[in-house]
Amino acid sequence: MPWQLLELPSLAIGILRRRVAQTRPEAEVREVHAAMDWAGFLLAESGGALTPHDYTHVAETGLHHGLGDWVFAGVLYDDDRWREFELNRYAKANDVDIDVVRRMRPYARPFVERVVDEILSQDPDVVGFTTTFMQNVPSLAVARLLKQRRPGVRTVMGGANCDGPMGAALHRNHRFVDFAVRGEGELAFPALLEHLEAATPPLDVPGLCWWDGDRPVANPESAAQVPPGLIPAPDYTDWQRALEASPTRTFVEPKLAVEGARGCWWGEKHQCTFCGLNGSAIAFRSKDADAVWQEVSGLIERHRILDLVMVDNILDMGYFGSLLPRMAASGWDLRVHYEVKSNLRPDQLDLLAAAGVVHIQPGIESLNARVLDLMDKGVGGARNVSLLRDCHERGLTVSWNYLYGFPGERDADYGTVIDQMPALVHLQPPGGTIRIALERFSPNFERPELGFAERAPSRIYDHIYDLPPEELADLVYLFDTPPQGIRGEIEARLHRAVDAWRAAHTTSSLVMVADSDSDSDSDSDSDSDSDSDSDSNSNSNSDGDGDGEVRIADRRHGWPSRDHLLHGLDAAVYRLTERVRTVPSVLRALAEQGRQASQDQVAAALAGLRELGLVYCDGEQFVALAVRDLPVRVSPQRMSLTPLTPAGGIPDPFPEGAE
Repeated sequence: MPWQLLELPSLAIGILRRRVAQTRPEAEVREVHAAMDWAGFLLAESGGALTPHDYTHVAETGLHHGLGDWVFAGVLYDDDRWREFELNRYAKANDVDIDVVRRMRPYARPFVERVVDEILSQDPDVVGFTTTFMQNVPSLAVARLLKQRRPGVRTVMGGANCDGPMGAALHRNHRFVDFAVRGEGELAFPALLEHLEAATPPLDVPGLCWWDGDRPVANPESAAQVPPGLIPAPDYTDWQRALEASPTRTFVEPKLAVEGARGCWWGEKHQCTFCGLNGSAIAFRSKDADAVWQEVSGLIERHRILDLVMVDNILDMGYFGSLLPRMAASGWDLRVHYEVKSNLRPDQLDLLAAAGVVHIQPGIESLNARVLDLMDKGVGGARNVSLLRDCHERGLTVSWNYLYGFPGERDADYGTVIDQMPALVHLQPPGGTIRIALERFSPNFERPELGFAERAPSRIYDHIYDLPPEELADLVYLFDTPPQGIRGEIEARLHRAVDAWRAAHTTSSLVMVADSDSDSDSDSDSDSDSDSDSDSNSNSNSDGDGDGEVRIADRRHGWPSRDHLLHGLDAAVYRLTERVRTVPSVLRALAEQGRQASQDQVAAALAGLRELGLVYCDGEQFVALAVRDLPVRVSPQRMSLTPLTPAGGIPDPFPEGAE
C-alpha cells in the first residue's frame, strides 16, 4: 500500500515472493502494487490536478506529521471527516501545509474499494501486507474491508511497523488482522503458510501474533536472526510489468533495491543514540560478495536498469576488497546509492566512485566533535568536513542533515561551527537542520537515563488513531518529549546559517589551482588574473626558502573574489592539513620534512589560514578546505533521497529487507 516510493520496487515483496516459490512451489502468488496504483488513481480521477509529484511529496515529507496515514484514516474508521479538526489544529500550530493531503483524502475510499475488488477477484486464501512508516493505516483500511466482504480470507501484516511491541499492539487492536509477523519474514511467513494449510495453531512460529478464538496470542520473538544465505535475491518481475503499464511511468526513473547486508556493525557496539532504524535486529550480517554480485548482475540483466539503491544500513567494509572492484570492472554505467560511515579514506572514496557509486549517505549529522561524542558517532567534526571536501572533488553526492537537541550539548558547541559555516559554502550543505525525534528502539528511547525519561506518543497520532493512550504507546514509532540541548537564539542562528549555506552553495567554489614545488613566476601569474585579487598570506612566516607555493582560487559567495597565494611555512602547513591534523601532528610532519618551526609559528599559520576561511577548526583539529578538482555541477538529480534521509528525526526511505 502507499506510501512506497514510486521508483523503487518493494524489497520485502520481492524477497518473500521468492521465498514462497522456494518453500511452496505449488503456491500461486499475485502481487498488488497499490502504492503505484494510488498515484495513478489520483492522477486520473483528479484530471491531472494531483500528480505523482504530489504523491512523492507526501511520501517523502509526511511521516513526521502523520499526513499519509491521515489520508486513509477516514476509510479505516468509516468517517470521511475523521479528525479534520485535529489535523487543522496541528497544522496551524506547526506551520504544516496540508493542502495536498486534504485534496487527496476524498479519493481514498473509492481507491480502497477498488483495491479490495481487485484482490477478491483473484479469490485469495491469504493476503499479506508489508508495512513500514505510513503504510499502517492504508493497509489496515484494506484489511478491514477485505474481512468485511470475505471473512474467510486470512490477513497477515509484517514489516518494520510490526517489530517488537508494535506488532502485538497492531494485531490485538484490529480484530480483522489475523496474523502479524514480528521481525524478519523469510522463515516465519512460510512456516505460517504451512500451519494454515494444515489447520494447526502456529504455536512454534517465533514472534507471530495470532488469535486463539477471541484471545490475542503473541509468540515469543526469536533471538536468532535469518542467516544471509537464506535471504534470496528479490523477484521484481511483476513490479516492472506493473510499472510499464502504469500512468506513473513517465514521472519516475526506476531503480532497483538491492540488499547486501542487514543490521549495523557500528551500532552493534556503539549504536548512535538517536537512531532506531534497525529495530530489534541490529546485529550485522552481510552476504558473501560473490552472492551479492550475482544478485546485482542478474537483476540488471533481467530488468535493464542500471540505477541501484543498496538498502544496507551501512556498507560492509569487506566489500572494498571484493564487491566494489567487481562493480568497477563490470563496464556498466552504474549509478549506485550506498549508506556508509563518514570516516572513509580518499582511496576508499576513489573505489566507490569507480564502482559507480554516485550518491552516499554517510551519517555526518554534526561538525562538532563534542556533539558527535554525545551521539556516540565515533568520528570528529574535522573528519566530517574532510569527507565533504573529498566527496565534492570526486563528484560524489552526499545526503546529510544537521541534527541537534542532544542532552548535554552547549551553545558553544554550535557557535564555533556557525562562525565557520560561511567558509564551507562551496561544500555540499546539509539537507536540513533538524531537532532529533525520539524513536522507538533508539538508545535514547531504551535508556531514559540518557535524558528523555518523559515521553508520550507523538501528537501526530492524535489525528490518525482511535486508541487508548496505553495501546498507542505500544503501537507507534515516534514519541514527543521535552526538548533537550540548544534552544532560543543559538538554535535560530544554526537554522539561519544552514539556510545561508544552502543558498550560497551552487555559486561557490574554493579550488587549489596550483601546488608547485618551485618558486617561479607565480606573482606575475596572479597579477595577470584580471578577475581576481591576489592575496598573499604569509603571516610573517614565509621564509622564502624555495619550498613552493599553494595558490587557491576563492570564489565563495560572501567572500572577496581573489586568489590566495601561500608561501613557505603557510604553504607547507596548508598542504599538511589536507589530512586532519593537530598542531603537534603538523610539527611532527614538518620535522620529518626537515623543516624547523616552533609551535607558536604553526599555531599562527593555522590561525591565519582559518581567518581566511581556508581551514576548518574543530577543537584542536584542523583540515584544509579547498578542493583539488571541481566537478561539473548539474541540476540536482533525485536518487530516491531528499534532504529528509538520515535517521534521527527523519525516516530512512529504504528500510531493510523483508522485515
